[in-house]
Parts: sequence; structure tokens; C-alpha cells
Amino acid sequence: MTTLKSKLQEDLNAAIKERDELISSTLRLTLSAITKEEVAGKTKRELSDDEVQTVIAKEAKKRREAAEAFAQGGRAEQAEREKAEGVVLDAYLPQQLSDDELEQIVAAAVAEARDGGAEGPRAMGAVMKIVNPKVAGRAEGGRVAATVKKLLAG
Repeated sequence: MTTLKSKLQEDLNAAIKERDELISSTLRLTLSAITKEEVAGKTKRELSDDEVQTVIAKEAKKRREAAEAFAQGGRAEQAEREKAEGVVLDAYLPQQLSDDELEQIVAAAVAEARDGGAEGPRAMGAVMKIVNPKVAGRAEGGRVAATVKKLLAG
């Protein structure tokens, strides 16, 4: 078992003993998503810590999107629950990049792409190829894409 997955399992056991319903239900759903990912495909396999982190990030994103949807639908209590579950999952993810840090990384990638001959909005793909490995897991794709568009346009 990977170290991150075993940490999730240990934290789930502790939450069950403490009768913390929020944490235990959140971790159960996350471990279920990890198991589902492990058995997807033709053969069962063990996920690496990076793959487990990707699953946790997907689950956290689902919680944020659900919280927004519930808030827009006038269901504040359910929105708060989703936000709280997102906070639980964020504890297992690496620290997110600040806007300034992300902008510096993207600016360097834009300069690198320009040196390679890519200019203007058509350089988006080239810049994203440079940026994505550097920010993997530390910034959402939509946020990265918006920053790249902003810097390519300006």
C-alpha cells in the first residue's frame, strides 16, 4: 500500500474512533474513489502516491464545484458541508501556488516559448507543455490556462 493511501486509511480509522462523521465520510468516499481507480482497466494495480494525489485532487475539485452549485441553488447548509469536505481533502494535497508564483512560472515559460518561435495566442499549447510539469498538483488547469492567456495577450 502506498504511503499516502495508508495515511488516509489510518486517518479514517482515527476519525471513526473519534466519531467524526465529516472526516470519516469524506475519507471513505476518497478511499472508494482510489480503489475504483485501482481496479479500472483490464488489470488491478496499486496506485503510486502521485496517482493517489491526483485522485484526491479530483475529489477536492468535485467538492468545490458542488459547493458552488449548492450555493447558487440556495442550499447554503449543503454548500457548507461540501466546503468542509474540501478542506479535509486539501490537507492531503501539496500547498497550492500563489497567483504571483504561478505568474512567474508562466512568464518564464512564455519567454521560453517565444525563444522557440511561438508567439501570440497560438503559443498557448507550447506554453502549457512547458508549464504543466512545473505546476503539476500545485495549481488547477483552469487557473493555469487563464494565467497563460493573460500573459500571452498582454
